[in-house]
Amino acid sequence: MKTLLTTFALLLCLTIATKAQTSYSGRIEIGYLNYFFRTIMVDPGPNWKGYNLDNRQNGFNFTSVNGVTFKDRKLFTGIGLGYLNFEGIDGVAMFGDLEYLPLKKRLTPILNLRLGYNHIWNQYDGGTGTMHTEFGLGINYKIKEKFGLYIKSGILMTQQSFLLPLTLGFRY
Repeated sequence: MKTLLTTFALLLCLTIATKAQTSYSGRIEIGYLNYFFRTIMVDPGPNWKGYNLDNRQNGFNFTSVNGVTFKDRKLFTGIGLGYLNFEGIDGVAMFGDLEYLPLKKRLTPILNLRLGYNHIWNQYDGGTGTMHTEFGLGINYKIKEKFGLYIKSGILMTQQSFLLPLTLGFRY
C-alpha cells in the first residue's frame, strides 16, 4: 500500500510539473504546392497506368495541426491532418509535426519537420498512399504571446514527386 501511495504521489507531482511546462497549441495553414520534379522514372510496360501525379501537377493544401508547446514557447510538437488537391485529384495527409522557433523575439525564424502518410484518390483503384516528408523554413511574426502569423517554404516529398510548398499559417 505504501508503494502504491508513493507511486500515485510521484505521478501526481510529475503531472503537475509537466502541465506547468506545456500548453495546448494549434495551427491552421493554407498552402500552394508547386511541382518541382519526379523522384523516379519508370519505363512503361503493358499495364502501366501512369504516374501518381502527372508532370507539372501543382496543388494546394489546407492543414490543421494540434499539439503542445513547451514552456519556453520555442518547441512545438503535434499531430496534423490535411486536405490535398492536385489539380482535381483529392487526398488527405496525416503526419507528426515538429517545429522549432529559435528566438523569443516578435520576428523569428521557423524550422519545421513533418513525417507521415498521405493518400490521393487518383487513377488507381482505391487511390495511392505514400510517405509524406516535409522540411520547411520560414518567418514567424508574434502578434501576442500565443498568437502569430507565419509564412514558410521548403521541400515536400510525396507520391514519387518533389514539391515546393509555400504555406501561410495562423498559430494559436
